[in-house]
Amino acid sequence: MAREKIQIRKINNVTARQVTFSKRRRGLFKKAEELSILCDAEVGLIVFSSTGKLFEFSSSSMKQIIEKQIKQSSNISKPGQLSNNLQLEKGDYERLSKQLEEANRQLRFMRGDDL
Repeated sequence: MAREKIQIRKINNVTARQVTFSKRRRGLFKKAEELSILCDAEVGLIVFSSTGKLFEFSSSSMKQIIEKQIKQSSNISKPGQLSNNLQLEKGDYERLSKQLEEANRQLRFMRGDDL
């Protein structure tokens, strides 16, 4: 027996809407928790009901997750500024390039190519 597809639209009956919100909220929070456990992801979920009540879930500190999101979005909004990971990669690349250049210089010296 297959489930009947429901139309996704606003529920007009206030009581039915509140019951549906409560059930789906629990399911959403359960999925968020599963995602954080299975994938070792930092998950932060904030939900406001139609009455303005706040519900939240976080796999770690919500404050830390929000600060991390703000930091990441500020990096994205500044295209001229490289992200932290990219800056580290660039530094590694420059350091390794210098080491390679020095090794090639020493090899040429040992071969006598510089004479």
